Amino acid sequence: MKPARTFFQRLRHYYILFTAGFACFLIALAALEQEGMPRVWIGYLFMFATIVLYALIGVISRTSNVLEYYVAGRRVPAMFNGMATAADWISAASFISLAGGLYLHGFDGLAYIMGWTGGYCLVALLIAPYLRKFAQYTIPDFLAERYGGADNAERGGRAVRILAVVATISVSFTYVVAQIYAVGLIASRFTGVDFSVGIFLGLASILVCSFLGGMRAITWTQVAQYIIIVVAFLIPAIWLSAKHSDNPIPQVAYGKLLPKLSAREHVLQDDPKEAEVRAIFRQRAADYEARIKTLPASWEAGRTDLQRKLDSVKARNASLLEIRSAERELVAYPKSPDDAEHAWTEAREQNLQRAEPITPHATPYPGDKETSDIKRNNFLALVFCLMLGTAALPHILMRSYTTPSVHETRVSVFWTLFFILLIYLTIPALAVLVKYDIYSALVGTDYAHLPNWVSYWANVDKVNPLFSISDINHDGVVQLAEITIDADVLVLATPEIAGLPYVISGLVAAGGLAAALSTADGLLLAISNALSHDVYYKLVDRSASTQKRVTISKLLLLAVAFIAAYAASTKPGDILSLVGAAFSLAGSTLFPALVLGVFWKRANHYGAIAGMVTGFTLCIYYMLHTSPVLGGAPANQWFHIAPISAGIFGIPAGVLAIIAVSLLTPAPGRQTAALVDYIRAPEQ
Repeated sequence: MKPARTFFQRLRHYYILFTAGFACFLIALAALEQEGMPRVWIGYLFMFATIVLYALIGVISRTSNVLEYYVAGRRVPAMFNGMATAADWISAASFISLAGGLYLHGFDGLAYIMGWTGGYCLVALLIAPYLRKFAQYTIPDFLAERYGGADNAERGGRAVRILAVVATISVSFTYVVAQIYAVGLIASRFTGVDFSVGIFLGLASILVCSFLGGMRAITWTQVAQYIIIVVAFLIPAIWLSAKHSDNPIPQVAYGKLLPKLSAREHVLQDDPKEAEVRAIFRQRAADYEARIKTLPASWEAGRTDLQRKLDSVKARNASLLEIRSAERELVAYPKSPDDAEHAWTEAREQNLQRAEPITPHATPYPGDKETSDIKRNNFLALVFCLMLGTAALPHILMRSYTTPSVHETRVSVFWTLFFILLIYLTIPALAVLVKYDIYSALVGTDYAHLPNWVSYWANVDKVNPLFSISDINHDGVVQLAEITIDADVLVLATPEIAGLPYVISGLVAAGGLAAALSTADGLLLAISNALSHDVYYKLVDRSASTQKRVTISKLLLLAVAFIAAYAASTKPGDILSLVGAAFSLAGSTLFPALVLGVFWKRANHYGAIAGMVTGFTLCIYYMLHTSPVLGGAPANQWFHIAPISAGIFGIPAGVLAIIAVSLLTPAPGRQTAALVDYIRAPEQ
């Protein structure tokens, strides 16, 4: 036990020094800001310093040893594995988007916190200790051995392995695209580079860690990243808490501020100017509806009007600015009646949404009885999908293999929950604090005196603005309905909204970057390991040397990373939606096979194959047919369940398929029963 203690003490010493060094770095940047250093240079320094730090850890931790590359040598102490897993878990969705989702949706946004936190309890109870006792490298490894290898059912085991690999890649790729999208968002905001360039700058950091050292490098990088994440998230929350409630503890301020926020919401709801703005949005929606009903004549008339406008400004020798503006309007006009129908329908929905009355933050499932029931059902469905999806995420479950023992794995899950809750208990408080600040400070401001941060964030993405304020009723005063804020921007803008020094904005950006990079590292490694270990080594070339296996994994990781970066550069959707889809896929495809594989001896490879195919197919089918982003329509929804919660159908279907097919086919042999008994036996 002495070497293990020595290793733990050495790690503790290193990370205490790292924390002290990071604090000195912050103090130095704060002093430089006071001396007049330009903001853009502070952004550059944060980005450069953190990326160089992660790259340095990757270089120091480089390895070609299979055990080190895949599972960090199975020697990570429980507390540090908990920190690394927490960093792996606190993705861009948690750090950047979750508080924004709560800001926009109020009580309904708590589904994410409840689902993700409850999911970790399932990991601790149902899966993690048993995976560690099995002592393999990947999730497909466990499933293939449980459903085939133990009884030499080679063909069945191969089929299960292939399906598990497909599921791992599908889930992890969807998830990693969201993380790389967040990297581009942060890099473009704080360095001024183009969004696509920002994506590939962040990708360089991901690749250095994952490519050189695999799980070993990722683990020690993620511990450092967690320290940055927790500091970056808590400082603005503590500041706002002290500002609005004279109490520096956000969780305590949360309860005190909610009644004040509710009172402010009532004032704004009764404000005639707010009603005026919402009436304008309703009228705009009605105008779009009228244009849609008269297609294609309305499309032709609109195009003709814009062409005449352009000819007119050219004929009267208008300024170049007017001519360019008229040309841009004509170029942006829909190219066909079909394009017009799609664009105008989307515009109508956006205007209708902005015309809706204020949703009280603390009111669960607001609306009439039918609307309230639909919201409640979607809330519960989302919690269910996130819980079971969490318990089946390959990149999180892989960390069960990195601890020295089963006991350390159980303790590690406790530490993970502790470190996650430091952030998750602060997120609802931060959403309320920022909401109260905007409702009381920004709303009612003259447009001539808007704070500088408004223009900063309005210019981050001019095609799809993340933040905008428009004087809809031309009264020169900001109304709440005139503000549009994207969920993905709220946390990043919080320091500026709170009036903190710009160095804290850079710190929050570094925290968001750490959250996105730490998760992306784990996801890319899960994909490359599934391809190199479970496909190449297990199915193609069993005689491959350890050096060759690691090299193949590194090359595949490189290829997957660039494909994911390209997908993220197309801006496929908001971060929370992408992440939610990954959880439904994981729960539908992997959770039934994992849990029944541990707790039901009768489950066989026929049942596992049927369950994985059924769950995956049903989940994908529902998403494709109900999500407008994927070409579906909300009218196709079953019981009004949103596509993000497709797992509510896929997971039960997968469980039933495994049970039914297993009972209708021959039972597994004695070796499988013995394997299940061994996995479930108490640790000696």
